[in-house]
Order: sequence, then C-alpha cells, then structure tokens
Amino acid sequence: MTIRVVLTDDQPLVRAALQMVITDTADIEVVGEAGDGAEAVRLTEELAPDVVVMDLRMPGMDGIEATQLITTGAGSARVVVLTTFDDDDYVYGALHAGASGFLVKDMALEDILAAIRIVAAGDALIAPAVTRRLIKEFTARPAASQPRRAELGAITAREREVLTLVGRGLSNTEIAGELCISIATAKTYLTRLLAKLDARDRVQLVILAYEAGLVTTSQ
Repeated sequence: MTIRVVLTDDQPLVRAALQMVITDTADIEVVGEAGDGAEAVRLTEELAPDVVVMDLRMPGMDGIEATQLITTGAGSARVVVLTTFDDDDYVYGALHAGASGFLVKDMALEDILAAIRIVAAGDALIAPAVTRRLIKEFTARPAASQPRRAELGAITAREREVLTLVGRGLSNTEIAGELCISIATAKTYLTRLLAKLDARDRVQLVILAYEAGLVTTSQ
C-alpha cells in the first residue's frame, strides 16, 4: 500500500526537496503541503494522510499545537517531526503532544523516507542526535513526581530492565543482545509494557523512562 503524506514546513525549499525525492519513491506519495500548523490540521482532516511530516517552528500555529490537534483528532494520522539542534523545548513539547518520530533536518533524505515507513507501520523512531539532546533536557528538569513513578509498580523487574533500555534508545535487537534473550522475547516485553503503561508507542515509553528516573546522563 502507498503511504500518504502531508508535508508541513514554512520553508518551501524544504518541502520541495522532500517532494522531489518522494516523487521517485514507489511506496510513498505526497497528498498535500502546508506552510503552517493550521493548514496542516486542515489538510489532515480533509485528506486523511497516514503520516504528517511536521516542522516545529512556524508562524501562526506552531508544530506542537498542530501535532496535539492531529494526534487527538478523529483520524489515524501519525506525526513525524523534523527538528534542528536548537529546538530542545519544542521537541519536549512535541513528545507530549503525541509525535511518533523525531528527525533532524540534516539527515539524509533516504533516512527520512525510512523513518516515514517505520512510523506508518505503527512503530516510533527518534534520531540518535535528538535522543542525546533529550537526555540532557529531561535530566535538567525537576525530579519525576510520585504518581509517575507509581505507574511502574505494575511491571516486573525484567520489564523495568527493558523499559530502561528503551529509554536509552536501544533497538529490539540491541535489547535482546543486552539481556541475552531472543528478539521475539524482546518484542513481547515491549508489547506488555505498552499495554501495562497505557502507552501509545515506543516514544511514550521513552518519556516514561526519563520521567521515572530510569535513565540518566551517566547511562
């Protein structure tokens, strides 16, 4: 099936570059382009895309508000954020707004296409460079609240280990290697964590791991 995408960025050149490479891709098509958040929300409602590629800093409605409206709306579109290194506060806000992917604008276009496919398939992805910045952002904030920590009471010791590794940005394959378990078992633990913690996807598990204090800059 073809992945339907709406491109959102206030810079026409960024949209043009993405449009150009997507045109030569058989499994992805651009069904709409938006120059600000409000237009992205409108196009998402009208066109029902699978993925919205979202800039964060835009005039009028920014990417955080637009992401919140899209992910809590009636549709099933998922949001992939394109960010720059000075967008830390924006990225933190977009995490909580429901974005499923975080990429940096200097990534290779092919890597961005791969991320769109991953998110469209229901998974989540955070670029390593963004993850490093997020670690600093989370650890600089006040300690997690007791209610947030209490959520972990429903998980087993092994599930806590898996959650910690997810928070550190490890893939299922890397988690399996770290814990000496099969990849299938690692996926099973991830599925259980999503259900027990009522998390939408891997990104929300990363948030919880940071806010619960399972991940620190020393790890």
